[in-house]
Amino acid sequence: KKMKKTFNESCYEILRKVPKGKVTTYKAIAEKLKSKAYRQVGRAMNKNPYSFFNNGDVPCHRVVGSNGNLVGFAHGLKKKTEMLNGEGIEVKKGKVDLKKYGFNL
Repeated sequence: KKMKKTFNESCYEILRKVPKGKVTTYKAIAEKLKSKAYRQVGRAMNKNPYSFFNNGDVPCHRVVGSNGNLVGFAHGLKKKTEMLNGEGIEVKKGKVDLKKYGFNL
């Protein structure tokens, strides 16, 4: 019998699809899961065992607030900004232009 995926695992699976140079939002991930649990998505990102810091493949630094604001990152927003800049994503005043960098899940 196949084990049902946890909410967190489902979030990570979706986030793996967001390519370098693009971002998505907590809300978009929750909606993709037919949920309104935006904060739970945030908690899943915070607990990400597959983060780039652990040589993983789940780019939680590519998740921003639904208005493009950089919010919550376990390693700090300065680090999040550096990582996004390193992928060619411009962060202005703590915000990413979703029209330009948003990835449609």
